[in-house]
Amino acid sequence: MDKLYWLDQIKLQDRAKVGDKAFYLSKFMQRGYPVVPGFVVSADVWRQFLETLNSSESLVADLPYSSLHLDAANWQQLQYVAGRLRQEIISATVPHHWVSTIFQAAKTWEKKCLILRPTLAVSAAAIQVMGNISGLLESVFCPCDQEAISEALKLVWSQLFRARSLLYWQSVGINLQQINLAVLVQPVENAIASGIFNANKLGTDVEATWGLGVAITNGEVLPDVYYIQDKTELVREQHLGNKILAYRVYDPASSDVSESQSESVLTIDNNCLLAYLLSEHQQKQYALSAELLSQVVFLGNQLVSEVGTKLTMKWTITQETSSTKLYITQVKASPLAIPGSYLIKGIGAGKGRVMANAYVIVSSQQKPEQIPQGVILIAPAITPDWLPLLDQVGGIITEQGGLTSHAAILSRELGIPAIVSATNATNLVQTGERLLLDGDRGEVYRSKGDGGVGEMGRWGNTGGGEEKQIMSSLSPAHFQSMIATQLLVNLSQPSLISQVQILPVDGVGLLRSELMVLNILDGQNPHVWLLNGRRAELLELWSEQIMQFAGAFAPRPIFYRSLDWRPQDLPSLSDYKLSSPQSILGEHGTFSYLRDPTVFELELEALAAVQKSGYSNIHLMLPFVRTVEEFVFCRRKVEQAGLTQNTHFQLWIMAEVPSVLFLLPEYIKAGVAGISIGTNDLTQLILGVDREQGELASIFDQRHPAVMGAIAQLIKMAKDGGIPCSICGQAPALYPEIIDKLVEWGITSISVEPEAVEKTYSAIARAEQHIILTAARRQLGNL
Repeated sequence: MDKLYWLDQIKLQDRAKVGDKAFYLSKFMQRGYPVVPGFVVSADVWRQFLETLNSSESLVADLPYSSLHLDAANWQQLQYVAGRLRQEIISATVPHHWVSTIFQAAKTWEKKCLILRPTLAVSAAAIQVMGNISGLLESVFCPCDQEAISEALKLVWSQLFRARSLLYWQSVGINLQQINLAVLVQPVENAIASGIFNANKLGTDVEATWGLGVAITNGEVLPDVYYIQDKTELVREQHLGNKILAYRVYDPASSDVSESQSESVLTIDNNCLLAYLLSEHQQKQYALSAELLSQVVFLGNQLVSEVGTKLTMKWTITQETSSTKLYITQVKASPLAIPGSYLIKGIGAGKGRVMANAYVIVSSQQKPEQIPQGVILIAPAITPDWLPLLDQVGGIITEQGGLTSHAAILSRELGIPAIVSATNATNLVQTGERLLLDGDRGEVYRSKGDGGVGEMGRWGNTGGGEEKQIMSSLSPAHFQSMIATQLLVNLSQPSLISQVQILPVDGVGLLRSELMVLNILDGQNPHVWLLNGRRAELLELWSEQIMQFAGAFAPRPIFYRSLDWRPQDLPSLSDYKLSSPQSILGEHGTFSYLRDPTVFELELEALAAVQKSGYSNIHLMLPFVRTVEEFVFCRRKVEQAGLTQNTHFQLWIMAEVPSVLFLLPEYIKAGVAGISIGTNDLTQLILGVDREQGELASIFDQRHPAVMGAIAQLIKMAKDGGIPCSICGQAPALYPEIIDKLVEWGITSISVEPEAVEKTYSAIARAEQHIILTAARRQLGNL
């Protein structure tokens, strides 16, 4: 445990470590509001604790990285797993120096009782599916001593693994890797009264009870209720509650449990809180005087003026030496409204952070002529023909799309921080506003700073024309382990070749032609070039583009994927009419070659020209092949172009249409030399989910058992057919945990975006070492 995070010192970059509850309270405290002091035991400490659990059970040993896939319908299994996990946590020992650090910090308050509040931060994708989680995690009270702090800390941590918690996480598709659980520690002192200030569009009310607010939280009292005139402190109506008991801090040294008062004591909770019966006189009185009620309403209205009408504020009033003091204990409001919190929430698609001015485009139907340099581009959606405009932007925000949408793929390759599925972004922001875009968390903040571009992604283009080195954070130590599985890279931009070619990759597993040629088309459809008699010029430019990749990576292989433009992705074309509707199942892939082979034939000539220039490392991969007949048509075109005369040449297909699961042996007989699994299209076709629709992100899951089963089957069929099998979709980069399975099943190669090379290399190395270790143990067992 490196440090504690004090509420008055928490910064924006600490949010994932301290959780949302503590982060929001810190924002209010730092703006001068009366918040109960406190510090946070970060989520990193929780993960470190889980990693130190000493158990031979695989269920526990891999707990911090487990997805905990359970059968939610099997109640017995759910109860058993929850019980075992909580037992392991409760029986474990919290390191003494951790407890000592917390205790020494808490001692400075000179209070006998502490409250430990769970405070969560979850990933951007998880935010999209989460609802109200109140009741899943509860605060824990304890005396201010080391043993009690240790036990209370474990109680808070263990709540994440209660049966109802596991059931909830499972039902919304959230795993532990998407959750950060921190603990906010605050002092507890006796209160005159406590309660809740509620504000919404229907009006404002205040709930109040005697003593600490535990009685309201536990539902043990019906609090007094005051209905307040909007934006005033005037009470329209008030109702006396049913308040029989109250809570206070238990002090063994005081007269709390003296014989004269023992009949009023109900319970002593955790040797910290004392529940006692209120006198009949108190039961008949309102908990708040007019003056105290006025203070609560005034404070609540101040918050409403800052964060909007939807607000819940928990408060407590303590007795100071000669006066009372009103404190905020918790605030719930729209995240967009809380000072210092995000303005826009979406799905983080391109890593990194950037601060720049916004440039808003309301309609994606009209591609702009140019975009100012270094801005954060905000648009409903982005199509591939925008690529030449994107090279100079600082960040990208789109209202539509998921992690495998065009905007996401383009941003990752270019190294631009990006957020997709940012609902209503074009309406929330105006051109010229200063924004901070956090691509890691999928959040956008308004900024009052006047600085330049802030912290950016690890590699790519800063949007200011300055090239950033993708190897800046890497060293040879990252790649000391040798790997047998080939690691390839997905690429399309010649401007990135110099950075990518020095990475420890075995070649280019996916050269995206449709993005590559946008650099040479000048915004025109290739058919326009042909219709205008510029075929020879286009052929030369096309060949030169491919040759740059072939020369830079030789003798490492380049798998060039021929054009796979859907109609809506095509650059503008007025003289060439499209015959199919704009659909994910429209006229694209090899079917479009049958309809009109002219551009495909041009591609083949360009590849042949590269071959004739002396490069034998270039291969062809056909996209979105639906039938064997389509492949045979293309193979004949390849043969006519003379490409097969080079004995090194290989003709592959993308395995992304589910029919390949049934037809692969026939494809192999027809001449397919290898397959590359495209998980993006394969997932959307198997699950019936459009990958461009960000609102469906929670069910577009490339780890779905049906998708993983299809991948396993394709690897096995390729192996049985004697051909290599690669994978070039986004799945390995987005979910590196599946690499263990890919390697185990015998994948030949894995191709990822440049930014994912380091973590993919490490994941492959771990997977291969695990297989070797398992085999060695099995061998020893047979001796």
